[in-house]
Amino acid sequence: MQQLSFKNRIASNYIITTALLIFVVFFAIYSIVKFSIYIRVNNEIKKEVTEHLQEIEVIENCVLLIEEEEWKLSQFNKVEVSPAFIQFVDELGTMVEKSPNLKQKQLVFKPDAPVNELFDTKLENISVRQIQVPLYQGTKIIGYLIVAMSLEDSVMVLNNLFKIMLLAYPLILLVLFLIARFIAGRSIKPISAIIETSNVITKDNLKSRIPLPQNRDELFILSKTINNLLDRVENAIEREKQFTSDASHELRTPLAVIKGTLEVLIRKPRDPEEYKEKIAFCVSEVNRLNHLVDELLLLARFENQKQTLKMESVSLNAVFLDVISRNSTIIAEKKLKCQAHFAKDYYVTTDAYLLGIIVNNILTNAIKYSKPNDTIVFEIAETPSGTVCSIADNGIGIAQEDLQKIFDQFYRSKSNQHPEIKGTGLGLSIVKRLSLLLQIDLQIESEEHKGTKVILQFSN
Repeated sequence: MQQLSFKNRIASNYIITTALLIFVVFFAIYSIVKFSIYIRVNNEIKKEVTEHLQEIEVIENCVLLIEEEEWKLSQFNKVEVSPAFIQFVDELGTMVEKSPNLKQKQLVFKPDAPVNELFDTKLENISVRQIQVPLYQGTKIIGYLIVAMSLEDSVMVLNNLFKIMLLAYPLILLVLFLIARFIAGRSIKPISAIIETSNVITKDNLKSRIPLPQNRDELFILSKTINNLLDRVENAIEREKQFTSDASHELRTPLAVIKGTLEVLIRKPRDPEEYKEKIAFCVSEVNRLNHLVDELLLLARFENQKQTLKMESVSLNAVFLDVISRNSTIIAEKKLKCQAHFAKDYYVTTDAYLLGIIVNNILTNAIKYSKPNDTIVFEIAETPSGTVCSIADNGIGIAQEDLQKIFDQFYRSKSNQHPEIKGTGLGLSIVKRLSLLLQIDLQIESEEHKGTKVILQFSN
């Protein structure tokens, strides 16, 4: 089954609503006209009843017309659009007298019909509105005055009105559908622009953007949202390309070093000590390469934040002390001091494993860029806005112009000036990514030649 276009669906929904509304309006008009006609007929009949009750008198159980000849003459000479039919009957329903306009016809007396109430009936094949008024002598009914008025003209008017509405209804809906379709087509014009722009956008062409409509309506918001999405996609792809390029370069460097070292070794026989030195160098490069791969995998693992977090109450004291313990060997080798300023036990709700990675990477950087005999200080404190912890060193520090770049992947601000400091440039990228994942506010304060302080703030 073929689906309707968006434009036709809008027009169809509009027409369905309009059709119901027009039906209600037409029904109301028809009901009002019918009610008005019946009110007029009812009033005419009641007027006739009042007039003719004044033209009779009851004598000895008989109903007599006052000036009967004049009554018949006036009834005969009446020229009316809807003439009233008058008939007198006795208590058994036998006709006593009738108006000349009835000719050979006779109104039907209905004994079971309610007295003094109007009802619809038939005069032969003519629809009439009729009332039966009892005539009393004392408390005894001695006859009835029957007054009826033709409904033929009223029925004709109602039928004609019904036919007109019946014919006009589909024509009005058709015209409204065409108008609604035309207006809908103009209204969704920006959607065509969205489709055209989307068709030309590929991974190699992300520069195109959807032109924003002049009216700031829902389509304007949709176009702007899609453009923002394209901006994010373009930035993500650019970052991916840059990441791939940087990762390839970083992986190629240690591989090239290992390959070159091994090629030198096999050119001629070497002393055992030289073999041992070169092999140890290759092992260190392999370890560096392995560490780089681990960090790349860790970044990829949390790229889309799909990792299931294990949120629990975690002791910050325990996490810090555990990380210090794991790095105790290198801390001792570099003759560094670690000071932990913990006034009490502090607990936060977070993922203990990921928090351990964050603290370990921060401490590793602090150790790497600290000078021998420097001090690394760990602090935890509570503030009105949450728990704040920090790791501060007295190392080489970070230049102000580099503070905004240190979270970029493979960026190392001091690598050129300090070639002896090995690293991948991924540590702080991982810290930033995991901090966002755990909703930890991450701040870095640093000054060249004075040291760096990394602050982690946990919300209440």
